[in-house]
Amino acid sequence: MGTVRTRFAPSPTGFMHLGNLRSALYTYLYAKHNGGRFILRIEDTDQARYVPGAVDVIYNTLRGIGIRWDEGPDIGGEYGPYVQSERKDLYLPYAKQLVEAGKAYYCFCTKDELDERRAESEKKGEVWKYDKHCLNLPKEEVERRIAAGEPYVIRQNVPESGEASFDDIIYGHISVDCSELDDMILIKADGMPTYNFANVIDDHTMGITHVMRGNEYLASTPKYNLLYEAFGWEKPVYIHMTPIMRDAQHKLSKRDGDAYYEDYISKGYLSEAIVNYVALLGWNPGDEREFFTLPELEKAFSVEGMSKSPAIFDPAKLTWMNQQYIKNLSEEDFTRYAMPYYKQAGVDGMNTSILFKCLHERVDVFTAIPGIVGFLTSLPDYDISLFTNKKSKTDPGIAASVLDLAIPALENLPAWDETAVHDLLLGMAQERGMKNGTMLWPVRIALAGQEVTPGGAIEIAMLIGREESLRRLHAGREKLREAGY
Repeated sequence: MGTVRTRFAPSPTGFMHLGNLRSALYTYLYAKHNGGRFILRIEDTDQARYVPGAVDVIYNTLRGIGIRWDEGPDIGGEYGPYVQSERKDLYLPYAKQLVEAGKAYYCFCTKDELDERRAESEKKGEVWKYDKHCLNLPKEEVERRIAAGEPYVIRQNVPESGEASFDDIIYGHISVDCSELDDMILIKADGMPTYNFANVIDDHTMGITHVMRGNEYLASTPKYNLLYEAFGWEKPVYIHMTPIMRDAQHKLSKRDGDAYYEDYISKGYLSEAIVNYVALLGWNPGDEREFFTLPELEKAFSVEGMSKSPAIFDPAKLTWMNQQYIKNLSEEDFTRYAMPYYKQAGVDGMNTSILFKCLHERVDVFTAIPGIVGFLTSLPDYDISLFTNKKSKTDPGIAASVLDLAIPALENLPAWDETAVHDLLLGMAQERGMKNGTMLWPVRIALAGQEVTPGGAIEIAMLIGREESLRRLHAGREKLREAGY
């Protein structure tokens, strides 16, 4: 076989579903692993579903995950144009070629007529399919009705008996009785091809060797193959992918915000983590590795590792993987991703190096940052029971004594920096034979007003500064005094 040529052919109908993202990824990886070419084609024949701006969403999403196409609408190529609506004049001649060969025919049935016949069929308990009503119209009548401007479609003439079959790399040999197949429309009344017809013509004329797509197209593929046979064309290799499910019974829900790539980006996930996780939904590298860069995926990917079972999307596993990626970010990259959330929380003026030190191993998604650091801008209303901690050997009484020692010492500290505050507090603990925790716990509770914090007392003191630290320490001591300590 010559050069492997795969294609990703999305419809511009909005944000990219994770299933589509995986289709793009696997199609790209297969081409690159085999030294082939990856083609981007925009399938916009269904104008009713077209969403303005959706083509840019496709471009931006693919670029955002690191995928570059070898041919496509924006960069061209020898098989263009790569947008179906711009190829409109290409399809009708092929459909007419099928009509001449008896493999397709003109159909003038109106919607009302079809609805009536469908209703009659259903009344009898039969499964409706088009009844070839217009198949044997005389050629002269067809020409007269077309010349009179009567609306028509062109339908595929599926044999009434025999078998349509194909071989799929994942699913094996699949055959369907032709009597079960409908005469699908190839050219619509507006002159545009249907998705199914354009798909076959474009794949052939663009030299696509391997068709990778979701298994929802398994049922249509026998009809596609009949078209390839009618034209006498070589069929592509088919690789149908299993679906991504939320659980054993349910697909990912668009309504619940767990179906689209953009949903996860807006939730604070890293694109590299999403790609890594999605790559493992339906493919196994054959070893224990879980973490892959895109170049590493290109090297490792093979269809032998693709699963025959539906993939279950586990948000907790994605979140865990995202956290591992965040932990590995440099301070500069972490701060760049975190800055919008720092601004949201009002901490963007604080020391970003200390924020990085406190947060980068703790954050699993960037949207969690405002909730984690909120106490830095607004001290929560807390209860003095927080001053009790068995491990640090403190209670409200001990906390009151610690704050009585710490406040004046901190007020008289010449320099407000990490080393000075650290040495002062731990020096006082050592002088008094006190555990470090006994000194630091009450200070941290007074500064933060909560039990769990990113960073300890000294980091918090550096982030909020001398003035605010002393204000909070005094407020904490007053709270204890009011309680009788």
